[in-house]
This record gives sequence, C-alpha cells and structure tokens, in this order.
Amino acid sequence: MKISSLNRILLFLTGFLAAYQIAIGIDSMDSTSITAYTIAFGVILVAGLLLIILGFEVLDLPIVVIISTIIPLTISLGLVWQHLASFRTVYLAFTIVSFLAVILTRSIPMQNNLPVIVIAITHGVAGLTIFLLPIIVTFQGQMKLPFALVGIGGALIGIEGLLLSYLKTGKPIVSRDTVMKNFPIMFLLTTALFVAGFNFG
Repeated sequence: MKISSLNRILLFLTGFLAAYQIAIGIDSMDSTSITAYTIAFGVILVAGLLLIILGFEVLDLPIVVIISTIIPLTISLGLVWQHLASFRTVYLAFTIVSFLAVILTRSIPMQNNLPVIVIAITHGVAGLTIFLLPIIVTFQGQMKLPFALVGIGGALIGIEGLLLSYLKTGKPIVSRDTVMKNFPIMFLLTTALFVAGFNFG
C-alpha cells in the first residue's frame, strides 16, 4: 500500500511532536522516568521517520512487533516509577521479562499460540497501566486534569500495538488495508495526547 502525501505529513508531525517531547518536554522527573519516556518518544520519532522514508512496507518487517512493544512498556514503566513507588521493582521486572519474552517468541518459529499470548499479555498490562494510572492520579488530585490525556493516549497505543501484532500472526482483527489507512492519524493522535498530557498535566 503506497503511502500518500497526507500520511507523510501526519507522520512528520508525529516525529516533530516526539522530538519536541524529547528536547524540552520532559522536566522535573527522576532519572529513571526521564530515561523511560525518552526511549519511548525516541522510538516514536525513529518509527515516524522510517515510515516516511520507506513507506508502510517497513511495518511488514518481523522486528516491528518487537519495536512496537518498547513504546507501551517504557511509557508504562515511567508512569509506575513516577506515581507508584512501591511497585517500581515489580513492574521493572515485568517490563524486562515481557520484552525478553516477546523477543524470544518472535525469534524462534513456533506452531502454537504462545507468541500471541505473550503479545496480548504484554500490551494488555502496559496498555491498561498507561490508560488507568494517569486517570486515577488525576482524579486523586495528584496531577492536573490534562494529565488524563496520557491515559487516553494509552488506550489508543494499546489498540495500535495489538492490531499490528495480530497482522504478524496471520489472524488480523481487522484487514491490513484498514490498519495501514488509519495508522498515521492514530499514531499522530496518540503522540499528541501523550505530549499534551505530560506538558499540561
């Protein structure tokens, strides 16, 4: 599927927002949270640039499933580290184990459903963390109301990750053309919600 000029513009804006967040949008946080968020937005930036240069074909590469897992894992880790101090060690262990499990199940050919289960658990837990935690701390008064936008972005990125992952299994939830057609606007909207939430929340 050929990438249109409009989609290139949307991806450029996505990369611009990610670069902005890396450069000046992450302040007043501990080093672990900053590192986690920087990795996440760095992956978003690189992904946007690769899509602009190489087109949607880059999404067909096997490594995309692994890379697409980095974004929700690192953002959710940053949120847990920032707002749930008592769960830091547990969630860091989950992040590492989940990422290694995704790499392992995608590197070794398997005839069972284990790769799908691993992806579903990883994206499910990370996505729910990104979705629920910002909303909870916002309503508890720990953060300003716009911080809840991070949660909405988390819901979208969870959906994106699962759709891309299921494309690789040969059992897509929706058709490939539908995923590709809507990916740039979803990617931009997700990034915009993250940036707005982190900067105004």
